[in-house]
Amino acid sequence: VFFFFFIAPIAFLVAWYIVKRFAPYARGSGIPQVMAAIDIASTNKRPLITKLLGLKVLIIKIISSITMVFAGGIVGREGPTIQISGSIFALINSYLPSWWPKVQLKTMVITGAASGLAAAFNTPLGGSVFALEELTKSHMNYFKTALLTGVMLSGFTALAMLGPYLYIGSPELKGFAHNILLYVFITAVISGIAGSGTGKAMLWVINLQKKWKFKYAQVLYIVFVAILIAAIGFFINRYAIGSGKDIILATLFEQQKHLPWYMPVLRMVGMLLSFSVGAAGGIFAPSLSAGACVGAACAGFWALGDADANLIILCGMVGFLTGITRSPFTAAILVFEMTHSYIIISYLIITAIIANGSALIIDRKSFYGRLKEGYLKQLQEHLKSA
Repeated sequence: VFFFFFIAPIAFLVAWYIVKRFAPYARGSGIPQVMAAIDIASTNKRPLITKLLGLKVLIIKIISSITMVFAGGIVGREGPTIQISGSIFALINSYLPSWWPKVQLKTMVITGAASGLAAAFNTPLGGSVFALEELTKSHMNYFKTALLTGVMLSGFTALAMLGPYLYIGSPELKGFAHNILLYVFITAVISGIAGSGTGKAMLWVINLQKKWKFKYAQVLYIVFVAILIAAIGFFINRYAIGSGKDIILATLFEQQKHLPWYMPVLRMVGMLLSFSVGAAGGIFAPSLSAGACVGAACAGFWALGDADANLIILCGMVGFLTGITRSPFTAAILVFEMTHSYIIISYLIITAIIANGSALIIDRKSFYGRLKEGYLKQLQEHLKSA
């Protein structure tokens, strides 16, 4: 088992180096890059999209994110799948023959991104809502056919390869306490602030790294992070590392519904550290797991029964994801589709709306929005220096 302490630093360094060396815009989640590509798709900066989306980005994204997952990094697959799918659709658009009906690049990228999220979680509705809520401000009529076609095809492909499945499953959800709405409200506020705060902290660390003068500071930081994450998983709790799906399933379907207060902290800190390494990896799955831990800790504090605890855990997932992405309806629909529990949809939407408002206490903009601004600024500087 101690061999992991040797493997983790090497894997983290490899995941970071190939991104830095071959495709700098393949780092992190990939969603801000897709958002930036959509913003410039209809401008004179369109040639710069190849830096954000393309074959090289696609390959490096796959290798780096797989390496991070192998090393126990607290990263998800949905961000990479969105950038990977967006890259595939952008490449297809560039190779369409002249006789083919003209399709706007912006429409192709939006469709690809939505398809990537739909395939990652087997949530076609979530992919569609994500495209509408987060990726574009255009009217639905401009791209509805392409979007829905892409999402359906990605859904069919995922079903063909993986079979019918729910990312989470159907936990016990019935017979809620009469005062459950009060618990839902408190959970929404706490998880929304926690999600927004985690995003703010990640941005602070990323900006701090830009000021480091020592040549090998980033290398030493990556080694430190890898060893620290390995130590957390080995000495404290194995559920504290990885994408977090295991801890979601454990809290919803096993007896481990009530978690200690430090588990949400470990998940949030691990997520911050993993993302700040500079390798590829998404934040949707880690955000959902951190939110599940917030919900489980709250349920334990209130000593709730199984059904009530499950609802609060799912609300925590929605609240945390909303806090960091500011996409409330995407978060609510994603969690709903992961469980197919119709009786909780109203609770999830209420949680998302409250969490979205609570997150404003920490930052007026989303984590993705802040990163997108940074990428657009970098592209602008590149254009000036070219």
